[in-house]
Amino acid sequence: MNGYGWRGFVSSIPPVTRNLIIINTIVLIFTTLTGDKMYELFALFPFESHLYKHYQLLTHMFMHGGFWHLFFNMYTLLIFGTPLERAWGSKKFLLYYFVTGLGAALCHNLVLHWQIDHFMAIGNAAKAQAAMMTPTVGASGAIYGVLLGFGMLWPNTELQLLFPPVRLTAKWFVIIFGAIELVTGLTGMGGNIAHFAHLGGMIFGLALILYWKKRGKMYSD
Repeated sequence: MNGYGWRGFVSSIPPVTRNLIIINTIVLIFTTLTGDKMYELFALFPFESHLYKHYQLLTHMFMHGGFWHLFFNMYTLLIFGTPLERAWGSKKFLLYYFVTGLGAALCHNLVLHWQIDHFMAIGNAAKAQAAMMTPTVGASGAIYGVLLGFGMLWPNTELQLLFPPVRLTAKWFVIIFGAIELVTGLTGMGGNIAHFAHLGGMIFGLALILYWKKRGKMYSD
């Protein structure tokens, strides 16, 4: 791709989607250069942690755990966020993105609050302390909200998955991914992935879309 073609591709991406990708990329580069202090300041810690700050509910959305974490989130944002921003307009899409991201953070930290209380109640202070000192980073909650939004606006659009290599309509793609997150979250499978943050992003996205539908404001004003 020549320079003109690359510039044309970048300029074709709607402004909010494009700027979110740029900002997230810059933050990862800066984090890589500066080290763990960025995570301590801007990752999301549980409410009970002495490292918790209110602004982390927002800033953690721009932090990522490495190149591939950033790549998959931003690639998904590019593919599914672009049509949503074009349908809703930039202002409404940006509102949706932050509502789902903040909702994801709240759901995640509320589940952690319950887990920490449970650990303390059974006398397992070590697990409670470990949970309090574990940071959460990534835009995944908002990204799952974007997936939900795409599935609701274009439910019968066929999507080709890479793993496994099958075709699914968008509505089934969203339902299956939501079910996976629920099961893995409840069973504790999936390691350190914030499953309830993903579910939170979808739940808040669903609530906002239903609200817009009720008010007749589903598309750009």
